[in-house]
Amino acid sequence: MGLVAIVGRPNVGKSQLFNRLIGERKAIVDDMEGVTRDRVYGKSDWNGKEFTVVDTGGYVHGSDDVFEKEIREQVQMAIDDADVILFVTDVTTGVTPLDREVADMLRKTEKPVLLVVNKVDNTQRQDDIWDFYELGWDEVFPVSAINGSGTGELLDAVVEKLPEENKEEEQDDTPVFAVVGRPNVGKSTFINTLFGEKRNVVSDIAGTTRDTVKWLYNKFGRKFYIVDTAGMRRKKNVKDDVEYYSVLRSIKAIENADVVLLMLDATKGMESQDLNIFEIAKKNNKGIVILVNKWDLVEKDTHTVKEYTEAIKERIAPFTDVPIVFISAKDKKRILKAIDEALHVAENRKRRIKTSELNEVLLPIIKQNPPPAVKGKYVKIKYVTQLPSHSPKFAFFANLPQYIKEPYKRFLENQIRKHWDFTGVPIEIYFRKK
Repeated sequence: MGLVAIVGRPNVGKSQLFNRLIGERKAIVDDMEGVTRDRVYGKSDWNGKEFTVVDTGGYVHGSDDVFEKEIREQVQMAIDDADVILFVTDVTTGVTPLDREVADMLRKTEKPVLLVVNKVDNTQRQDDIWDFYELGWDEVFPVSAINGSGTGELLDAVVEKLPEENKEEEQDDTPVFAVVGRPNVGKSTFINTLFGEKRNVVSDIAGTTRDTVKWLYNKFGRKFYIVDTAGMRRKKNVKDDVEYYSVLRSIKAIENADVVLLMLDATKGMESQDLNIFEIAKKNNKGIVILVNKWDLVEKDTHTVKEYTEAIKERIAPFTDVPIVFISAKDKKRILKAIDEALHVAENRKRRIKTSELNEVLLPIIKQNPPPAVKGKYVKIKYVTQLPSHSPKFAFFANLPQYIKEPYKRFLENQIRKHWDFTGVPIEIYFRKK
């Protein structure tokens, strides 16, 4: 799936354009406790082509000098990771020195860049867009993020520039694992230990591509691809930006993976950023295994593992049917156990249950525990089937599907998990009119 990044200086309307492109309701990262920003990431589709949109808006702190440094970092990150870049400017201010600086950086990339002039919402402003041709692009896209004018033409251009999906890769059914997590949790060490050699996944030379790299592992009867997202350039003393950039790097890896290996630092526990990545993996219906690394640094007694496991499950609830493996990448402890769990979860994600078996097992349970009646109306579920999809989705057919509430949905999910092995895999449940 293609990645579209929105860049530009502050206050040009990047976040408004982001909301316009994804449609408010589709945003994936919501206001979670401890996360200092509203949304950075969402899905969009246009003319049948689905893609991810990343907003780099609102991540600039401090003095004017820091402003410029931060913007340079954001633009560089977009150049490294995006398939298409939207360079947003503001018609009401004209071209500013900071716009010119962003333009200088973007002209050096071979990635497609679309120059967007925002806030063009009357005829007078339409005449002012010509000034922006001085930035060096042949085409300028005048839009108004607030009322939506011009965004159709912009989206047409975006989907035209997105890379074609690789059909050959889609046919390869070898599972893909993405190792994700905050900087410094030990992702590279884990991969180096796994392969028994140093894999130079990411170059630190400015301007080199920092795309995530996929390696094939084929030893000891285990075969899979593994993707490292460790190419993070950490930024001193700016905690929020470290978190933001780790999400940006992780998004691409998550979307292209079957199973996400979410690595935590045992000395810090599960922090808000880990939860953020967990939610993205869950909403993308990816398999998930949690790896608690640096377990060698934790003082332990007989209850430590149990207490630690419960603390993690409390944070990830209600989806708690997730394997948690305590590892030490440095000491080579339980590395293969982590991989075996990931392979098991990859199998679970492909699991198909026959319709006859589903109905045989679930209908008697539903009859015993029917959905609560609403306004004197009784809800009857008659039939259940698994939908043909990449991840487990089930449709329950009922006379009054609109009256079935979230707690009953969770009850059904728990019953499915109790009777069939879907450990590590999010399950989606739909209610349809019979």
